[in-house]
Amino acid sequence: MTVVVNDPTWLPFISGTHLSSYFVVVSSFGVVYDWALKFEQEVELVWMQRWSFMTVLYICVRYIGILYSAPYLTTRVNILSCLPVTITDAVGFIFYLISTFTPVVVDALLGAIMMIRIHAMYGRSKKMLVFLIVVLLASTIASSVIMVMANIGVTAEEFVVFGYYICLSVNDIAELELHYENLTSTAIWETLAFVLAVWIVIKHLRELRESPTGSTIGDCFAVLIRSHAFYFAAFAVVTCFTLGLESINIRDSTTVGSSLYSAVHQIAQVLQMFVLGPRLILNIREYHAKLVARYDERTGMTSIRFQAGDDALTGGVALTVGDVQ
Repeated sequence: MTVVVNDPTWLPFISGTHLSSYFVVVSSFGVVYDWALKFEQEVELVWMQRWSFMTVLYICVRYIGILYSAPYLTTRVNILSCLPVTITDAVGFIFYLISTFTPVVVDALLGAIMMIRIHAMYGRSKKMLVFLIVVLLASTIASSVIMVMANIGVTAEEFVVFGYYICLSVNDIAELELHYENLTSTAIWETLAFVLAVWIVIKHLRELRESPTGSTIGDCFAVLIRSHAFYFAAFAVVTCFTLGLESINIRDSTTVGSSLYSAVHQIAQVLQMFVLGPRLILNIREYHAKLVARYDERTGMTSIRFQAGDDALTGGVALTVGDVQ
């Protein structure tokens, strides 16, 4: 059922929606631009390499991000341009489900990437692997259950506000609060993964400081922790913005400021998941490729093996570097 609204109190909401539309479109094109920028590397380091579980994870995260942007571009451009095309309740509800559950799926995929990286950094310890699997499964199951509970009874309605077609979801207040509680389990996993990564990197750097081969392996750990640190920083920003959305002044507001806040949150979330996420794999593969190219040109090398596991950091090939004599 279409609801026609010409109440002047909705004008700030329309202005805020216009403003946030620009940010959402920018974030969507940002994902596509990053893909185009890294496509040559992707072909060389992902598609042309032996396929592994990490390859599948990379492709899923990268291309889910591109597909995830489509519903936002469709709805936002429609509102921004005031096109004479309606978004039905059913279509709007489908878009809502996609935007709600896609982050849950992607968080699980990124969690698997983190798990494999940390498992490799801890020398393929079976105890660590079991621990990581248990924690990740608990986090993923908890997030999924909470999101399902939060969306029971959610409906979508089509509004025509001063000639603008808008499809809005109708949530119960208690169910809406569950959306933000879903963040707890994910935050616990991400914090734990970051602490474990920092701890093992510090430990290895201390052990390898006096080692003749420590420089190369230390550089590898530095690449790992650098990409992880950028990713975790982005996650922390998204978490802070998400917690801010729990404020009644923002959640129940129709002002331009609240719309701008939500738009910035959306950009941060998209960049964290679909730009920094794939680079967790791409950066270490790029580093490995440079090492291979560098040491293939030299002689008199003593090969060492970085025990990263078949599917860990290089897509199935143990990282082999050398120490120039």
